[in-house]
Amino acid sequence: MKRLLIANARLVNEGEVREADVLIEGDRIAIIGSQIRAQDDTDVIDAAGKYVLPGMIDDQVHFREPGMTHKGDLATESAAAVAGGITSFMDMPNVNPQTTTCVALSEKYAMAERRCTANYGFYLGATNSNIEEIKALSVGAGCGIKAFMGASTGDMIVDDPQALELLFEHAPVIVLTHCEHSPTIWDNEAKARARFGEQVPITEHPRIRSAQACLDSSTLAVDLASRHDSLLHILHLTTAVEMGLFSTAHRAQKRITAEVCVHHLWFDESDYEKLGANIKCNPAIKSKQDREALVAALNDGRLDIIATDHAPHTAAEKDETYFKSPAGLPLVQHAMLMLFDLAAAGQIDIEMIVDRACHAPADIFGVTDRGYIREGWFADLVIVDPAKPYLVNDANLLSKCQWSPLAGHEFSASIDTTIVNGEVVYRDGDLTGIIAGRRLDFTRAR
Repeated sequence: MKRLLIANARLVNEGEVREADVLIEGDRIAIIGSQIRAQDDTDVIDAAGKYVLPGMIDDQVHFREPGMTHKGDLATESAAAVAGGITSFMDMPNVNPQTTTCVALSEKYAMAERRCTANYGFYLGATNSNIEEIKALSVGAGCGIKAFMGASTGDMIVDDPQALELLFEHAPVIVLTHCEHSPTIWDNEAKARARFGEQVPITEHPRIRSAQACLDSSTLAVDLASRHDSLLHILHLTTAVEMGLFSTAHRAQKRITAEVCVHHLWFDESDYEKLGANIKCNPAIKSKQDREALVAALNDGRLDIIATDHAPHTAAEKDETYFKSPAGLPLVQHAMLMLFDLAAAGQIDIEMIVDRACHAPADIFGVTDRGYIREGWFADLVIVDPAKPYLVNDANLLSKCQWSPLAGHEFSASIDTTIVNGEVVYRDGDLTGIIAGRRLDFTRAR
């Protein structure tokens, strides 16, 4: 059996940082201890001075396959993900054709086999008319059910009141929502056009995709889930005013959980002047006060998961006028480093990063044997070097779109090694070429 020993690590796991060695045998963690002796057939990584974490589980990505593979695909974007310390991802259904039937969901899993460097799961998408497909979804067949309760890239929207009632009444697994109120957005777009014509400045984006549009939709989602006692996870929250909807209790005590994405913790509306449509996303990056409120809510427990909403587009597509430029930005390669920079600035701590980016997705989605560093669990690990800076430039970008809103930024830390199912897939700045990803197993039912 193949053996790998990670020695002298600073292990970050389950709320503590401690010195430890980790012995991996095959695809599982065999022993966590001190001064583990390596046998002759054991490869050794000396992690002295470095952190060893569970790999990040990203519950929200758009890897663009099928149908939009000029922007990204399962192979390219999962490779970028492991370079960023993400060992598992859950991909959204707004592709072409949309993943709105159980047959389409099965076909998407078949596309991923032997092509993903990271572990993978896929969502079934809700529509105004596919309630029978939703009812037929078995536990474990997908990550959950995604409902766009507001217009977004791909024009996949559930806005019929009866369809929403049926979704929350009958969903056999967790429901995830993109919450923006489309009529409010459309009204704001009309006002912007009346003022600016088609040359609406990007700085109007947080006013068009306004806090009120977010709050109205999030409030509706919480009400539906509460009335039907369904599991609900609200994605990519962006506003201070929405934080009042959520509890500070531990996720184990909640049926309604909430997510924040790295770019909403990192950027605020002052960055539009420099970065323009390269940070256009839905929901919009909003004010400095909103960003600070998200950080505070992460620290007090209202926000349960940190994700990326990785959504690549080509540079040419982003370089269009406001209404034509699509929303979304590539983030998987740099999300973990963004979080470590926030920790270095004292806004969050490293134990928090692991809890919300690794442990919480495993708990909330019922991912089997992943998300923690435990003996007998899958060896999905990332080694972070806090003393080695990492400069983002064109030469080291791995997403197919080949641009990043973080270009030119030097992070204080770097990803040293990423391990998926016991295989080293990224080491010292390079992919190893090993395609180690497997289908994730989900066990949480309504």
